[in-house]
Amino acid sequence: MLKKLLVANRGEIAVRVIRAAQDLGIATVAVHSDADEEALHVQIADEAVSIGPPAAKKSYLNQAAILKASADTGADSVHPGYGFLAENADFADACTAAGLVFVGPSGDAIRTMGDKVAARSAAHAAGVPVVPGSLGRVAGIEEARHILMDTGFPVMIKAAAGGGGRGIRIASDLAEFEAAFPQAAAEALAAFGDGGLYMEKVITRARHIEVQVLGDGVDAVHCWERECSLQRRRQKVWEEAPSSALSDRVREELCQSAVRLAKAVGYSGAGTIEYLYDDESDRFFFIEMNTRIQVEHPVTEMITGIDLVAEGLRIAGGEPLRLKQHDIVARGHAIEVRLNAEDPSRDFAPFPGTVSALRVPGGPGVRFESMLYAGYTVPPFYDPLLAKLVVHGETREAAIARLVRALKETRIEGLRTTRPLFLALAEDAAVQANAVHTRWLEGWLDTHSARLVPELEP
Repeated sequence: MLKKLLVANRGEIAVRVIRAAQDLGIATVAVHSDADEEALHVQIADEAVSIGPPAAKKSYLNQAAILKASADTGADSVHPGYGFLAENADFADACTAAGLVFVGPSGDAIRTMGDKVAARSAAHAAGVPVVPGSLGRVAGIEEARHILMDTGFPVMIKAAAGGGGRGIRIASDLAEFEAAFPQAAAEALAAFGDGGLYMEKVITRARHIEVQVLGDGVDAVHCWERECSLQRRRQKVWEEAPSSALSDRVREELCQSAVRLAKAVGYSGAGTIEYLYDDESDRFFFIEMNTRIQVEHPVTEMITGIDLVAEGLRIAGGEPLRLKQHDIVARGHAIEVRLNAEDPSRDFAPFPGTVSALRVPGGPGVRFESMLYAGYTVPPFYDPLLAKLVVHGETREAAIARLVRALKETRIEGLRTTRPLFLALAEDAAVQANAVHTRWLEGWLDTHSARLVPELEP
């Protein structure tokens, strides 16, 4: 088992990982920027080290500073959380070269599955259906025009090394395509240092379904699926498990395909394999793999009772996969919403500030994942995520009712947050019937956002 873990992240995920490690008897080291000196993850870790100024590139993305902190504190392992360096293959390799255990897959696995084109090829080789499109990176716009004859319109142009919805353009006709192709390449190069592109057919009214997997490099299991179709600008805002859109047959096929792919690439740790599901054809298509713990992992933990972060730590410490597929049973329904420091009535403008008072919801089936405390000042330099509110009920209807109750209990005073968005969504007939798709929320916001004015309490 690991002895001392350095958590190379901040916010609620750093708090989550530190707690899981401490539960296993592993000593913890927090790293922090100057802006996060008073952050909760710094307070609860066994040790804390400053790694630089507020700007992420000078602190949380500063590999040399993180590796030095590991050496100075005698850490034997590094957990990257999500975001920042979590899917950086070079960082994983650098940790290994420094004699540290990187809690996650190998650098080679990250490279294979982090490159969207290589991941498509690996999925195809494992017999996992992929969205129709280019077989590899598109060499240029001339080759792209030939691919259009197979995909037709609308078509999506995507960054090969992308993520977070960046480097993506959708074209509905040839004129849009000719303009969008160089734009996507430029954005991909600026965001990821890699201007490579590939193409996929757009599946209209698609649902976003993903499968949680755990692997030890040899064996792998799935922990069932999550649905993440409620998205804004390709960013998830509401996640739930299981998906009520799938039949038992499709669910089994989907989850087994994820296990095949995880085994095929020798995946180690917790990961997520993402798909688009087409209601009309009742078919699913692989789109990408996230080689890290996901923001929405708690909904899977709520329905399975499995601590995914702890299992990842055990695997990284050299233990073989403890779980057998027949032991992983899904019970009830769970929903997670992301409470951000944003004003949904003003196009989600960021709203950093000081938490003057905090009331955390409680009761059966309620989980509040956060780094907040009264008096904490939310810095303006990072992701606006404040907390994840996760609820569990016997049915989806019961989970939604519990979500509403928990949202009404929640008070994060001194800030404006996205709480009004989720209260409104929970009361919407289409959401209650799960009659949504990945573009549904943006259309809904066009007519509802002005009414989502958050309260700002002193």
